Amino acid sequence: MKRIFALWAQWVLLGSVVGVVCGGSSAFFLWALDHATNFRVANTWMLYALPFAGLGIGALYERFGRPIKAGTNLAIDAMDGAPKIPTRMAPMVLAGTVLTHLSGGSAGREGTAVQMGASGADWIAHRFRVNGSVREHLVAAGVAGGFGSVFGTPFAGALFAIEFASIGRWKYKAIVPCLIASFVGDLTTRSLGIMHTPYPTLLPTSFSPLLAGKWLVFAFAIALVTLSFISLSHFLKDWSERQMPRLPLRMFAGGLLVVLLASALHTNDYLGLGIPTIERSFVDPMLPKSAFALKLIFTAITVGFGFLGGEVTPLFFVGATLGNALAAPLGLPLPLAAAVGLASVFAAASNAPLALIVMAAELFGASCLPHVAIVSSIAYLLVGHRSLYPSQRIHRTKWGRTLDVPTAVRDFRKR
Repeated sequence: MKRIFALWAQWVLLGSVVGVVCGGSSAFFLWALDHATNFRVANTWMLYALPFAGLGIGALYERFGRPIKAGTNLAIDAMDGAPKIPTRMAPMVLAGTVLTHLSGGSAGREGTAVQMGASGADWIAHRFRVNGSVREHLVAAGVAGGFGSVFGTPFAGALFAIEFASIGRWKYKAIVPCLIASFVGDLTTRSLGIMHTPYPTLLPTSFSPLLAGKWLVFAFAIALVTLSFISLSHFLKDWSERQMPRLPLRMFAGGLLVVLLASALHTNDYLGLGIPTIERSFVDPMLPKSAFALKLIFTAITVGFGFLGGEVTPLFFVGATLGNALAAPLGLPLPLAAAVGLASVFAAASNAPLALIVMAAELFGASCLPHVAIVSSIAYLLVGHRSLYPSQRIHRTKWGRTLDVPTAVRDFRKR
């Protein structure tokens, strides 16, 4: 009994410390990101600074950032016992992401929050001199605290942390510190005055065999778009690294491509997070049907050429606008189709369907659950063993075969 009490006391203490660090970091990050976005929107000429921002960020990372080049994949490796995540990750990824958004790069914020959370949690683990397994669980708690606090979805944050690192085996033992860190992180962020994007609460939609058939078609479309994004972003990353080994030059070229594309389209709608368009996708049936494809291309270029920030919110944009485009042809309620699309694209891309199903319920209410569960699960299976995160471990394939040795997605694809 004493041992159980001591274990719980340890997790309450360490999980809370990690949550406060994650919540405070996310609050500052979201505040800085909001100011950077507002400045860019008010000064459209900032877009033309993107290639030069890439040059500067690339030079900084080339000089000091080689140990943190893998980004979120470092958190996955640390949860599997890899060496300490460099503490420099947090300030460098924060500064790089804010500069990316200040200049109009099409990137997200989840990657930054998760990396800051994992880095801070690993620093705490080493300061408290905990053993290897406790350290791995604390890193998972840092992922949970970062994800839960940056989106205001603590349940989803905890589930994402135990689900996303591997396919076929969850880190159940980390659930207590992950829940504590995620909830404490969310409370800390809110207490510091940060307001998250409000989404509509969906009305109940009765289920039927016909609706199930529509969701099946919808899921195929989600999977196809998700595969397109994963393939394009990875192709651009590999191709640009071969053609331009120097990171500053790659980022300059990527920034220039984004500038040229935005100028050719005469719109800035696909820059930054794209929150206004995400909000429109729930209410505006006249939204351009190509919006999802254009955001996909802008984001693949931005992250493929090395800019920072992650892909989650841009993929929310892709999913919500794809749902908007499919709502009328499939005869689906517009808000429901946008909500299901928003959650399902990232569920398939990250191989974390349960976390995104719960996230949809936290954002839109429980009425979306049966619909988003069906689409996310089917899309997750259809995407196969592909992922935004090449370090993701496969313990058991999606078709039920247990691997003798856990294999990273990047290596499994070569077999």
